[in-house]
Amino acid sequence: MSEALRERTATTVELVDLRRSFGSVAALDGLTMTMAPGELVALLGPSGCGKTTALRALAGLQDLDSGSVKIDGVDITSLPPNRRDMGMVFQAYSLFPHLSALENVGYGLKLKSRRLSSGQRRTRAGELLELVGLGSHASHYPHQLSGGQQQRVALARALAVSPKVLLLDEPLSALDAKVRGQLRDEIRRIQLETGTTTLFVTHDQEEALSVADRVGVMRSGQLEQLAQPAALYDTPATAFVAEFVGLTSPVPGVVENGSIELLDTRVPVLPGSVTSGAAEALLRPEALSVVPDDAGLASVLTVSFLGSSTRVGVDASALGAGSKPLMAQLDRDASAGLTVGQQVRVVVAPSPVFARPVAG
Repeated sequence: MSEALRERTATTVELVDLRRSFGSVAALDGLTMTMAPGELVALLGPSGCGKTTALRALAGLQDLDSGSVKIDGVDITSLPPNRRDMGMVFQAYSLFPHLSALENVGYGLKLKSRRLSSGQRRTRAGELLELVGLGSHASHYPHQLSGGQQQRVALARALAVSPKVLLLDEPLSALDAKVRGQLRDEIRRIQLETGTTTLFVTHDQEEALSVADRVGVMRSGQLEQLAQPAALYDTPATAFVAEFVGLTSPVPGVVENGSIELLDTRVPVLPGSVTSGAAEALLRPEALSVVPDDAGLASVLTVSFLGSSTRVGVDASALGAGSKPLMAQLDRDASAGLTVGQQVRVVVAPSPVFARPVAG
């Protein structure tokens, strides 16, 4: 990649106490977040949680009731979108159908960089197409490209103007699973290569956890937790994060002295959990082992083959594990021979769990 594509230093982004309501609904309710230079942060959450509103507020496409947006310490809250120096990629590709891939990528340069000659713009657009793996498709029109290729052109177009910040709003949701996975990895590679500070909004957990430096989980306009993917999964700060990210099985128990007893195993509880009394521990599937045992009081309900692993549903109500099935994730060797209806013994790993208050 040429030095022209590295001409900017990475940018710091600050969202400070952002508030925006639509009638009685608070889309943003005091959202505060800082993105480090060159960092990719993914915002994750259910529909209506405020993640897209946050992105639009950063872009200048959404007015705020209060709060401020800062780029490298400079307040840009009052600036219109065309003066914020941001590149944007949406779910819809929005390519010009009458322009080739090269012309689509170069279009923004023509508007923004009048100091560049036509030849320089073509060179830069060509470099970006090479960066996204479409150098050989420069002369193709959108109708001649697949959905994934069109989205690569949209990404190259957003990067062509060397934006301070790249904004990605559900950019992969219209693609099939295989293409989505491939393009997800490409986006991460390109983001690391260019060093552009990036905000990625998605509803796909796997997408967020696999590409981001940090993932923010939003709920009702607020940031529940912002952490590195592994920390978010292993040490959720709230019951909502524990349940929303990944799978969990609620198991009743009593918390005392910083731990809870589950299926004859005493397990530490994470910070933020119930500190004493009746609670439900939210167990991850990989924290459970299932062992064939004719004398076991639990029984297999389901066996789902997932390729390199197997997910096993277990009825452990006779063990005091509650009425809901426990979900265990086993490697193929450990699950070999397990069948529906088989009696088994369930073993809990002694790793920390989040314990929430007993529901209602």
